[in-house]
Amino acid sequence: MQKEKLWTKDFISISLVNFVMMLSMYLLIVTMASYATDTYGASTSMAGLASSIFIIGVLFARLYAGKEIARIGSKKMLIGGILFFVLITALYLIPSNIYVLLIVRFLHGVGIGFAATATGTIVAQVVPASRKGEGISYFSLSVILSTAVGPLIGLAMINEFGYQSMFIFSLVVGLASLPIALMVNEPVVDDKGEANKSRSFSLANYLEANALPISIVTFVIALAYSGTLSFIASFAKEAELTEAGSMYFFVYAMAVLFSRPFTGKLMDAKGANSVVYPALIAFALGMYALSQAQSSAVFLLGAALIGLGYGNFQSVAQTIAIKMTPPHRMGMATSTFFIMMDIGIGFGPFLLGYMIPDFGYRGLYLAMVPLIIVGVFIYYSLHGKKERMKAA
Repeated sequence: MQKEKLWTKDFISISLVNFVMMLSMYLLIVTMASYATDTYGASTSMAGLASSIFIIGVLFARLYAGKEIARIGSKKMLIGGILFFVLITALYLIPSNIYVLLIVRFLHGVGIGFAATATGTIVAQVVPASRKGEGISYFSLSVILSTAVGPLIGLAMINEFGYQSMFIFSLVVGLASLPIALMVNEPVVDDKGEANKSRSFSLANYLEANALPISIVTFVIALAYSGTLSFIASFAKEAELTEAGSMYFFVYAMAVLFSRPFTGKLMDAKGANSVVYPALIAFALGMYALSQAQSSAVFLLGAALIGLGYGNFQSVAQTIAIKMTPPHRMGMATSTFFIMMDIGIGFGPFLLGYMIPDFGYRGLYLAMVPLIIVGVFIYYSLHGKKERMKAA
């Protein structure tokens, strides 16, 4: 039987738009703390807030977008999010103070939150049902590649041209994504009356119950991952592995890039458990390797294992959230999944940072191994055993 077509114009276009949005996001997250310190003389805590308040803006936007996307329409929300993103990015170019910068960062997160919720919803609808795992795996590469390319571009631009250049770059790529987004055809989905439901406060209006179990697992695993995202550069410097530290995200991205085509197909053929359990084991081994790394080889081995582990778990978990949800609630499922992931990644560094003075970076990464193992058991309880019974 002939496979349903995956690489359609809409799939390629929405993946490109998502890559551009995430590229700007990770480019600025990595460089914002140093920008706030160098430009406005911000304290360490204020500089950290300038970087992380972006995530709070994303969360606020996702809560609203997940609830309203059926009424507004995913394409309208995407275009609106991009326009808002471009407008706010232009504000970075106007000299101000640290408090104005915090407001701009928050609003920038709102624009990204709207656009990213829309891209996640559209791609879930345009990918054929028989190739969901493979399709979401390829789509989520747009995020993985942006985490590797964004910081490299940001740091290179600061060194060569100064901070203003990275804002101009973000503005240009944001404008470039607009015509691509306009070419996307929004899938027609029966919303089952979602747009006309009561707007009174209800948890069901903000979170999708079918996607919540795997989203809870994602929160735990993202919490463990947040320690590498935020502290890996500091750890590499302390361990005198600075050169390896600069290659961390590149090796991570390459591990994901080369494994995704296989893991997505494996999930479609054998089910989610066939990918999730090996991925989480690889993630735990990668964290252990980091905690013990005394050489560049072991350090980068940890990066590769974490890429194979966390990188593939993320795409499979997103696919599960979508597969467990009716088509007319895919927007809410996408929002729910990313809300829990963003909470883990956004607030994880704040919580885990308290461990560093007492246990150091090595102790922090070693402590993440049992947390990941706990995540394995939570996955089994909330979804894995159901998947096994379905397969049987």
